[in-house]
Amino acid sequence: MADLRQATYQVAGGYSIALAEAGSGPAVVFLHGSGPGASGASNFRQNIDAFVDAGYRVILPDLIGYGASSKPEGIDYTLQLFTDTVYDALRQHGIERAALVGNSLGGGIALQLTLDHPEFTSSLVLMAAGCVAEREAYFVMPGIAKMVSNFGGPDFDLAEQKRLVSNLVHPDFAPKITDELVAERFAVARTQPKDVLVRMRTPDLSPRLGEITQPIFVLWGLNDEFCPEAHARLFLDRCQDVRAITFGRTGHWVQVERAAEFNHYAIDFLNTRGA
Repeated sequence: MADLRQATYQVAGGYSIALAEAGSGPAVVFLHGSGPGASGASNFRQNIDAFVDAGYRVILPDLIGYGASSKPEGIDYTLQLFTDTVYDALRQHGIERAALVGNSLGGGIALQLTLDHPEFTSSLVLMAAGCVAEREAYFVMPGIAKMVSNFGGPDFDLAEQKRLVSNLVHPDFAPKITDELVAERFAVARTQPKDVLVRMRTPDLSPRLGEITQPIFVLWGLNDEFCPEAHARLFLDRCQDVRAITFGRTGHWVQVERAAEFNHYAIDFLNTRGA
C-alpha cells in the first residue's frame, strides 16, 4: 500500500482531527462510516492504491470519535459536529476543493458538507449514504439490530469485534474479513466512548437533495441491512446530475466487498465528471 503521510489539526471546540494522505493530484476525500473501530485507513485500505495510481491525492480523515482523532465523552455526536470538524481540518490541510467519497455516515457528511460549502465539493461518490431518512428509520433495519453489543464495556473482545465487522458485509464475503482488519478496528474501538454511537444524532437530508448540483455517483449493495438500497431512488428522483449502480449479493461495504469494481467505476466517474 502507498505510504501514508500523517497530520493532526486542532479544530473548533478544542478537538483534534487526524488525517492521512497519499499520492498527488486532484484531491479526493474519503469519509468513513460509523461503528466500533472505524477509521479512514481501515475502511478504505483496498481503494487507496488504485486512486493514487490513477493520479489522485487521497485524503483519509478520521472523524471525531474515531481513529486517532479526539473522542470526547458527554456530548451529542451530531452530523453538524462531524461535518464542521472534518471541514475545518481539511481547510487547515490546504484543501480548497475536492471530490468527496462517503460511505454510510460518511455519505451523510459528504452531503452536509456540500450543502454547507458548495464551492468546496467538485463531485460526490456515495456508497450506501446515510442521513436521507429519519434516524428512527435506520434503527429498525436488521443490521442495526445486530450491532447491539457490549461495545464500550470490559467484555468487548476480538470475537465481538469480528462479529460486528462481519455484519457489515454479505455472508458470502464474511469469511474474507481478515484478522488484521479486526485487530486494527479493535485497537480503535477500545478507545471509543459509547457516546460515539448512543448519542449520534443525524437529520433527514432527503428534502434538500435537489439543492446539490454537483455530479453524484451512487453505489449500493442490494443486500445492505443498514441503509436500504431503495434509498438510491431518492437520489435518482431528486438530484440534478446523478447515476447509480446496485451490486447483488453485496452488503453495506461496496468499496470493500466489490473493491476492484468500485475502484474502476469510481475512478472512471471522477476522470470523466471531474474531481
